[in-house]
Amino acid sequence: MRFDPPQPGRYVKVLDTTLRDGEQTQGVSFSPEEKTNIAKALLELLRVDRVEVGSARVSEGERLAVSSIIAWARQHRLADRVEVLGFVDFNRSVDWIRAAGGQVINLLAKGSEKHCFQQLQKTLAEHMADIRRTLDYAREQGLRANVYLEDWSNGYRESPGYVFGLVEGLADCGVDHFMLPDTLGVFTPDRAYASLRDMIQRFPDCRFDFHPHNDYGLGTANVLAAVQAGVTSVHCTINCLGERAGNASLAEVVVNLRDQLGMKVGVDESHLFRVSQMVEYFSGKQVGDNAPIIGADVFTQTAGIHADGDKKGALYQTRLSPERFGRRRHYALGKLAGKASLVKNLEALDIDLSPENQERVLRRIVELGDSKKVITTEDLPFIIAEVLESKDYEHIALLDCTITSSLEVPSTASIRVRIQGETLLSTGSGNGGFDAFTSALHKLLRKKGVQVPSLADYEIRIPRGGRADALTECVITWEDEEGSFKTRGVHSNQVFAGINATLRMVNMRLHKLFGSG
Repeated sequence: MRFDPPQPGRYVKVLDTTLRDGEQTQGVSFSPEEKTNIAKALLELLRVDRVEVGSARVSEGERLAVSSIIAWARQHRLADRVEVLGFVDFNRSVDWIRAAGGQVINLLAKGSEKHCFQQLQKTLAEHMADIRRTLDYAREQGLRANVYLEDWSNGYRESPGYVFGLVEGLADCGVDHFMLPDTLGVFTPDRAYASLRDMIQRFPDCRFDFHPHNDYGLGTANVLAAVQAGVTSVHCTINCLGERAGNASLAEVVVNLRDQLGMKVGVDESHLFRVSQMVEYFSGKQVGDNAPIIGADVFTQTAGIHADGDKKGALYQTRLSPERFGRRRHYALGKLAGKASLVKNLEALDIDLSPENQERVLRRIVELGDSKKVITTEDLPFIIAEVLESKDYEHIALLDCTITSSLEVPSTASIRVRIQGETLLSTGSGNGGFDAFTSALHKLLRKKGVQVPSLADYEIRIPRGGRADALTECVITWEDEEGSFKTRGVHSNQVFAGINATLRMVNMRLHKLFGSG
C-alpha cells in the first residue's frame, strides 16, 4: 500500500501508559512511591502530553498511588494531563476516580463484536446503553472522558459494522478521544494505515488515538503508519513495557516521529535515557544492551574501521547522535579494536602516548580481548601502566596453567612454562590459587638457581564503577638484597593478574642472570 507523504511540522501528542498498561508486564508491580516518582519524571522531565497512571478499583495501593500523583500534578497545574482507566460500571469507576482527585476517565469498552457477544454476552445496543449511562454520569461528576475500543484492530477487520455503529452511537456523548488499540499486536503498517485512514475519513469530527502493541515487533512502525494516516495522538511506554511483548517504546516513537516523519513532539528527549534507567530499576526488567536509543551499547563502535571512519570524517555517524540524549559515543576496546579506537579513548582520558607505545598498548588490548569481551575506557589506565612498565623480556613464558580451588581444601596448580627455550612442568599446592601457582613456580626456579625475592605487599584494584567484569590490576611489592621494587599484572581474572605480575618479576630476575641472551 502506498502511504500519503507525511506532513512535516504537524504536532503529535504522546500519551505514556507505563503506569497502567506497562504495569501489566509479567512480574512488574510498582509501589505507590515508585509510581509517583515515575509520573513526575514523565510530566516534568520528559514533558509528555498525557499520562495514564492506573486503573480504577484495582487495589488500595493503586488508589494511594493515583491520589498521590494527582495531588502532585494539581500543585504543578498538570492534573488535566493525568488519566485513569475506568470500566463500564455506571458509577463505581467514576466515583473511584473522583475520590482520587482525577479529572479524566479512559473508559474501556468492547471494540469488537466477538468480545461484546462472547465476553459480555450483550448486543451492541445493550453495551452502548451501558457505555452511555457511564459517560453521562462521568460528565455529571465533572470528568472528561475518552473511550478505549478494546480489540479494535480485530473488530475493524472482522466486524466493521459493529465498530462503525459503536462510534456513531457515541459521537454525541462528548467523548474527547476515541482510543483505537491494536490490543493483540496483529497489525502491519499497511493495515494500520488503511484502517486508521478509513476511520478518520469516515468520522472527521472525532479525534482518534492509536494504541499499539508489539507482539510482532511492529509497534513503532505501526505508530508511524498511524500518524501518516492522520492520527494526532499515540500511546507508548518506557522501555517497551506492557503485556506479552509490550507496547511501543516511547524513545523509539519520539525519535522516529521527529527524524523520519519530521513531526513536532513535545517530549524532551535529553531525559529519555535517565527516565529509562529509573523505570528499569523500579520494574526490575532489564533493557537490552542493543535497545535503540536507550541500550547500553547503541552508541558504542566496536570495529576499528568504524572508529577510523569517524576520526577521519564522522563517516559512521547519523542524526542519531548520543549528545541528543545526554549520552556519549564510545569506541570499544577488544580484539576488534584498531588504532583509531585506542586514540578516541586516549582523547577521552586526556592521555598522550607516542606512536610506538600506542602500538604496544593496542597489541595488549587485542591479547586481552581474547579472554574478555569488552575493555572499557576505565580499564585503559591499568593496561597502559602495565605496558609502559614492561621491558618485554621473554626469558620465561607461561604456556599452560590449571588451578583448582575448593572450599576448605588446599588449592592445587599445574603449570607448564618455557625457561630459556626449555619446556618444564611443575605442580604445587597452597592456600589459594595464587599461592599454589607460586609454589609450583618456585620449584622450577630453584632448579635453575634463581633466588626469588620475598613478597612484601600484594594489592588488587579494579577501575571505579565496581563492575564485576572489570579488568583487575595486581601490584606486587617485592624485597631483595637491593631493596624493594614493584611489578604489575593486568587480567580479567584476579588470580592471573597476580600471576602476570609474578612472571614479570621472574623475567626481571632472569634478565639479570642471563642478560639479553
